[in-house]
Amino acid sequence: MSDAFIYDALRSPRGKGRPDGALHEITAVALSARMLDAIATRNGLTGAAVEDVIWGNVTQVGEQGGCLARSAVLLSGLDQAIPGLSVNRFCASGMEAVNLAAGQVRGGAGHAYIAGGVEMMGRVPMGSDGAAIAVDPSLAMKTYFVPQGISADLIATEYGITREAADAYAVESQRRAALAWEEGRFANSVIPVQDQNGLPILDRDEYMRPGTDMQTLGALKPAFKEMGEVMPGFDRVALMKYPHLERIDHIHHAGNSSGIVDGAAALLIGDAEFGRAHGLRPRARIRATAKIGTDPTIMLTGPVPVTEKILREAGMAINDIDLFEVNEAFASVVLRFMQAFDVDPARVNPCGGSIAMGHPLGATGAIIIGTLLDELERTGKSTGLATLCIASGMGAATIIERV
Repeated sequence: MSDAFIYDALRSPRGKGRPDGALHEITAVALSARMLDAIATRNGLTGAAVEDVIWGNVTQVGEQGGCLARSAVLLSGLDQAIPGLSVNRFCASGMEAVNLAAGQVRGGAGHAYIAGGVEMMGRVPMGSDGAAIAVDPSLAMKTYFVPQGISADLIATEYGITREAADAYAVESQRRAALAWEEGRFANSVIPVQDQNGLPILDRDEYMRPGTDMQTLGALKPAFKEMGEVMPGFDRVALMKYPHLERIDHIHHAGNSSGIVDGAAALLIGDAEFGRAHGLRPRARIRATAKIGTDPTIMLTGPVPVTEKILREAGMAINDIDLFEVNEAFASVVLRFMQAFDVDPARVNPCGGSIAMGHPLGATGAIIIGTLLDELERTGKSTGLATLCIASGMGAATIIERV
């Protein structure tokens, strides 16, 4: 079995996912094509140099539908002989694309792939594709469905995570993200977005609020309290599944939850033969990948069991990991991860995360793998683990080690 290496990783800056966001006028297919062209140009790829493009995307309707991966290949400068595959594992779609590519390379199904993802949340709103678990009463009742915000508050209630702890984590995420940008930690990975005339549109993450402090966050009202307690009363549904709890503590709001943004990311995955043929040096080896299903009501606890699974299958322990990227879907998700494994907070999301910079659903899994790689290189450390919680109750993880 061949090793699967990461040869390159890049992303767009993340724009606010609303009509006044810097990337709002750019379609998902256009931003995807720019990422494909950037990774091909940077690595001198011509012709059918890769076997396939595997592309994550969550809301696959309208302009994000119709096998967006293939559309992006055709809009880009890549050879039309390269096909495209769109995948949807909700928030882990970009990671799943990378993990699938690694599996294909390991199994000998081609020497190289471009994998990543995109989400233009300001143009194609989250949830606009519908979802059986939310809209089909028979499934919603069977699974005790509640929206993700209720699930995040349920995690906080179940594991004793306070509003103060969540807000403090959010302030730290903002501080770390601002410092990472100030120190140029993203300089090698972020590809500025330009218009058709070559004029800059966006060259840094737009969503950040570096002046955020505890007082600012303390003034925000819980975002999911009303839907939980009043109409349609999702707290009652959650408590039917978790009857040992007296109530749901609503601690999350816009300031300690991930931001709605637009963005894309791409990684070049290949075997050793691919690198030799193209004169490229691998930056990291994908050591292990994993996915798992979890309770769909509390929904967002997947990073803990999937980390246990991937470490077990890789024959590793938590202390074998130098750095972690745990997607900041909500503050309670990351705080629960650190609580479960008793890891040093300094090793988790050292450059900030989705609370500060935003969470472009289909791209985030690829973004955090690239961020992890950059930070391992910057710090001279060896091994990193990236993981995400996933809607409907799942988790995904990837372990990489520098070459």
